[in-house]
Amino acid sequence: MTRANGWAARGRLRGWGGVTGMAVACAVTASLTLLPLARGDGTLGGTSTGHGATTAVPAKADTCEDPEASLPPSGADGPNIAKIKERGKLIAGVDQNSFRWGYRDPESGTLEGFDIDLVRAIAKDVLGDPDAVIFRAIPTNQRITALEHDRVDVVVRTMTINCKRLDQVAFSTAYFQAGQQVLAPEDSDITGYDESLKGKRVCTAEGSTAFEALERQSYGAVFQDEHEGTDRDLDQLTVPNQLDCLVRLQLGEVDAVVTDNALAAGQAAQDPAVELKGDAPFTTEYYGVAAKLGADDLVARVNKVLVDYRQGGGNSPWMVSYREWLAAGLPGVTGPPAPKYRSN
Repeated sequence: MTRANGWAARGRLRGWGGVTGMAVACAVTASLTLLPLARGDGTLGGTSTGHGATTAVPAKADTCEDPEASLPPSGADGPNIAKIKERGKLIAGVDQNSFRWGYRDPESGTLEGFDIDLVRAIAKDVLGDPDAVIFRAIPTNQRITALEHDRVDVVVRTMTINCKRLDQVAFSTAYFQAGQQVLAPEDSDITGYDESLKGKRVCTAEGSTAFEALERQSYGAVFQDEHEGTDRDLDQLTVPNQLDCLVRLQLGEVDAVVTDNALAAGQAAQDPAVELKGDAPFTTEYYGVAAKLGADDLVARVNKVLVDYRQGGGNSPWMVSYREWLAAGLPGVTGPPAPKYRSN
């Protein structure tokens, strides 16, 4: 498919609002959540904190003062890189229903988006072939489990780096800056992450930083169902994937969604009847490539890829991917976050 045809297909995907859009979104969610991915077929995120500058942060085993600090970049092989080379494929956990980040083109069926471009860059560096990838769809609440059980080598799925997760997985340096924001119907009286949420039903993805934010400060919002026992299937306000929240918003089952503004912008593009509420995100978060805890050689190699990915200013691979996928909904981003490295 030509680039022009690709843009035409993406243009038709915008504006999923109304009953037809809701039905399409439901169908897409059902099919994409349940089916495994085939092989190889493929902010307002914040302004850049700098292109070339780096920060060295002392490593402290017992504290987590700067979770974005990662291992220094390295092109050296190690056991995890060797395993990938022996297999001949990079296994990547991704989303396939987040518009502009990781989603299937409705005509070609190939995976596209900002995160998908980064996966292919990693595969090209390690294996010499950007198509040497096995993509596996992973719900938000299964990202860490997939790494712990060796179902994937890396997770590239708008995954926020934070101290809690550093106890479970290893992260690369940050490749995107985002933040939590409220998504609600245009005519809603919700004004943002504030007292206007009181009594409102709010949807989040289970295992997300949005859910954790509501646990800390809900402003009286109803964000988890009260029911007997611990059966999570009964909870209609937390979902495996963010797109499920958009569907529930369209169905009138919830009043708002709290999610990363980077994802919410894609959902607003799918349905023009909803919009981001509030002037700006109420948190600052950074996305990183996640690997299994202890996979230091793989993390260092990904950090090397990210060094190359950031280089080139406005013509860097990062900026090219940003302009293609994200600039329309997340304007004003001048570059990626500057990497931070641990000193030992």
